[in-house]
This record gives sequence, C-alpha cells and structure tokens, in this order.
Amino acid sequence: MTADNGEPSASTVLLAEYAQLKDEQRARIGFRDNLLYVTLAAVTAVTTIAAQTKLIQLILAMPVVCVVLGWTYLVNDEKISAIGRYTRTELASRLANATRMEEPLFGWEFYHRSDTKRVSRKTTQAIVDLVAFLATPFAALVCFWCYGTNNALLISASILEAAGLIVLGGLFLWYAER
Repeated sequence: MTADNGEPSASTVLLAEYAQLKDEQRARIGFRDNLLYVTLAAVTAVTTIAAQTKLIQLILAMPVVCVVLGWTYLVNDEKISAIGRYTRTELASRLANATRMEEPLFGWEFYHRSDTKRVSRKTTQAIVDLVAFLATPFAALVCFWCYGTNNALLISASILEAAGLIVLGGLFLWYAER
C-alpha cells in the first residue's frame, strides 16, 4: 500500500518492521536454543579430556565456558523477550492507529502468553538453564577444590570463576522474574 504521494503508507512500513523483527526473533531463538547443545558438548568434552589425561585442573575450563555461553544465552533470551514486548506494546498500537483498527493486532503475541501451563514451562526452563550453565560448572569447581592441586594461582582462578557463576546465576534469576 502506498499513500497518495507514492510513498509507502505507515502501515506498510510498520508491517515491514514487524517482519524484520520476527526474522530477528526467529534467528535469535534458534541460536539461543542451540547454545544449550553447545554447552552440553563443551561440558562433555572438558570432562572427558580432564578424566582421560587425569589433569583435574583442566576442569577449570568448564566454568569459563559456561559463563561465556550462559551470558550469550541470557542476552539472546532477553532480546527475544524484548522483541515480543515491543511488538505487543509499541508496534501493535502504532499499527492500530495507522490502520484505525480497534481490534487487537498480532493476536499470537498475546495468545501464546495466556497459556495456563506457561508459568510451569518457564519455571522448568529456568531450572534447566540453571543446571546447564551453573550447577554443572559449580560441580566441576567442587571437584577441583576437593581433588585439585594446592597451586595458589589455580585456586584464585577457581574462586574468580565461582564469583562469575554467582553473578551469572543472579542475572538468570533476575531475568526469570521479569
């Protein structure tokens, strides 16, 4: 649709914005979801290499990997949610005004959030995320602290890693609350 002057109409521009946002959201969802598999593979690889070489200090790689992948997961998850919020609030109302429609636009954006099992799904997902990105690397740190060396540098590194995991855990819980 175009305006009388040959320019695209406001609704055309807003629908194009919606299409671009949904494309970005779809790409981020795929990337975010694959990060769980990458984390599982990385944890398995680190554990296998540490066990085969009998070098317990190698498991100190696990918290670093999990913090980096967990942060990337969390950032993408927040952007996915932000796109949904923007679509439901800003974009829907602007398009409704541009088209003079009174009925709610982008019904799916609202409908899928009203599912009665949504809270249990979100809670389960938060637990899975915490286990994948926090519990597993904390278990590696506990193993290191119990069976590792007395090397002060490695112990200091493990304490810094624990602090990083605690911060990441706090961020996961904070975003889960939202």
